[in-house]
Amino acid sequence: MVGNEMICNCKQVSYMDIVNALHELTKFDDVLEAFDEVQKMTHCSTGCGGCHDKIMNIISEVMMG
Repeated sequence: MVGNEMICNCKQVSYMDIVNALHELTKFDDVLEAFDEVQKMTHCSTGCGGCHDKIMNIISEVMMG
């Protein structure tokens, strides 16, 4: 994915917004906890929820990376 690719159209959250939010966390070893924290910081997936799976995939990629 590209850094400026819009992941959450409802809240205008890009791929890099999600990655940056992850890097602000002191630890992220649980995907669901990380999702909750990223959601709190960016408000992603609080509109229609259609981006939920994309966000979970990004978090998984970054955690494994």
